Amino acid sequence: MKKRLNWKKLLIFLGVASAFSIVACIGFGPASVSPIEVMKILLSRAPFFGDNIAHDWTELQESVILTVRLPRVFLGFVVGCSLAFSGTSMQTLVKNELADPYILGVSYGAAAFATIGIVTGLFSFMGVYQNAVNGLIGAIISLVFVFVFSLNNGKVNVYHLLLGGVAIGMFTKAIVKMVAMMYPQAFTHSNSAFWTQGGLAGARWAYLQWPLLLTIVCIVFLFIRYRELNAFLLGEETAHTLGIVVPRMEKFLILTTAVMIGITVSVSGGIGFIGLVAPHIARMLVGGDHKRVFPVSALLGGLFVLWCDVVARMLMAPQEIPVGIFTALIGGPFFIYLLKRKESYGK
Repeated sequence: MKKRLNWKKLLIFLGVASAFSIVACIGFGPASVSPIEVMKILLSRAPFFGDNIAHDWTELQESVILTVRLPRVFLGFVVGCSLAFSGTSMQTLVKNELADPYILGVSYGAAAFATIGIVTGLFSFMGVYQNAVNGLIGAIISLVFVFVFSLNNGKVNVYHLLLGGVAIGMFTKAIVKMVAMMYPQAFTHSNSAFWTQGGLAGARWAYLQWPLLLTIVCIVFLFIRYRELNAFLLGEETAHTLGIVVPRMEKFLILTTAVMIGITVSVSGGIGFIGLVAPHIARMLVGGDHKRVFPVSALLGGLFVLWCDVVARMLMAPQEIPVGIFTALIGGPFFIYLLKRKESYGK
């Protein structure tokens, strides 16, 4: 029997690593700020601490930390957590560790509706949340199409699910490219890279509050139902015996995943492979219990996005590389490893 790590100690370690990484990543940039200075600036805004902190930093440093880098790092960490949670729930839905919301075409579905909304003004009355609403609608529609296509006698066919995801992904990707070509004035090279490869450069508190709040709500909803997800993995008959209404649970997973991915894509673009890599590594470390997999994979996903983003903005500074390039460089080979692993097990 394979020995698992003590998941509580692992959570503490990952929590400390996440706190350290957040502070460290805030300091990285064209004008670097030491972790000590970052902590002092952050604590100066905290209740009961601010009056006791000596203000020995410049106003420019404080402005950069609080208005530019802090929302970016916070967004990156939440996006990583969201992708890990949605990837875990999707793998549970199809009972296959190769499933990923982006592989199922949800990413480009959200991007397609968001780009259409930009040029047509769809839901423009929502103001700064226009992209989030359009991305959410696109993600839900895409995932519903893929799920309906995958049904075979009322059950999900994994191969049909993956093939449907590829088809929907290619179709909606073509829509994104076509809209970008038809309206070049609305889509610069950076805009195109944002939707196809992801980016965190535009993070601002003004339009992140409600999308991030809704993402956190979805994460909480998924976690509190970890027992049902554990039973769901045992098969439909076992789950039904334990009192779980399987069709209702499938719809819950689809809707929650679509909401999370739609919002994630609208605020960070298409950052791929996090939902594939993080849950699998978490299961390797702590087993299959969702009570353990969810928090471990979330922290792993958050850390992964944070440090990939640091590399993306530092490697060729001042030019910024889309963060999705680095996640794909790691996630692509890992996906091939998973395929070969399953193939070897099947022999």
